[in-house]
Amino acid sequence: MPGLITLADLAVPDVTIRPIDVPEALENVVAAGPNWQRSADQFLLELPAIGRFLLEGGHSIGFARAPDIGDQDIAIFLAGTVFGILLHQRNHIVLHASAIAVNGKAVLFCGASGAGKSTIAAALGSRGYTLVTDDQAAITLDDAGTPIVHPDGRFLKLWAGSIDALALDGRKGEAMRGRMEKFYVEPVGSSTAAMPVGAVYMLFEDRPPRVAGIARPNVVDGARLLLANAYRPILIRRMGQQQKYFQVGAAIARAAGIFTLARPLRFTAMDDTVAMLEAHWADIGLTTAPNGMEPQG
Repeated sequence: MPGLITLADLAVPDVTIRPIDVPEALENVVAAGPNWQRSADQFLLELPAIGRFLLEGGHSIGFARAPDIGDQDIAIFLAGTVFGILLHQRNHIVLHASAIAVNGKAVLFCGASGAGKSTIAAALGSRGYTLVTDDQAAITLDDAGTPIVHPDGRFLKLWAGSIDALALDGRKGEAMRGRMEKFYVEPVGSSTAAMPVGAVYMLFEDRPPRVAGIARPNVVDGARLLLANAYRPILIRRMGQQQKYFQVGAAIARAAGIFTLARPLRFTAMDDTVAMLEAHWADIGLTTAPNGMEPQG
């Protein structure tokens, strides 16, 4: 599958993805929408002109592609929407976010499509910070109630303009779809270890009334922002997970911090944005040294 980093083979795969004869309906349906059905341990999704997908137990994805749908197109949906649903099926918290590692902790950037999540992660990667995840961030609570982010081994997905501005052409892979000017980009470094959340930033453009800077909302508003940045929010309501998102959001707000980050979207301001972030990490107790190394001097 394009856009995924190849790691050492596992004796027992965590997720299997294979073509199958996907049923048109499930038995013992407990919830349903216009193009999906859910039972106790199965989820059936139909994407018109793309195909049907059957997810089982949080560990298996079966798919039946629509006519004339090639490997490239089906892979985008398998690695994106469908895998996000699989993580929901596991009862994970799934945010629309990219994340980098700072001193052994995951710093997440959340926002809608086009907010700059991947671009900020790529810019920080060029400065030595390791990528943890792109586009989707799966979070669980450990036995101590600490929010933990799980790496996903993805390439970055960047528009051609971002690739040019960040001088990443040497790492550019194939286009995501046909002539689309969005490409898979190999990160400079990619983490394979789960790690606690260090901070979560909600991205905004510095348009009035917002001004450039970082602010910390109260715990309740922070938890609401987290829920608003869930991956496919409608699934949260349909799967009855709102309370869990508020619980994890409150845990993140207390243990690490949920912040708003307003900044200019122009590439010429990226150095200022990175400097603002590194100063903030120093203020909240995260090191400014990349890849978990101690600062020099």
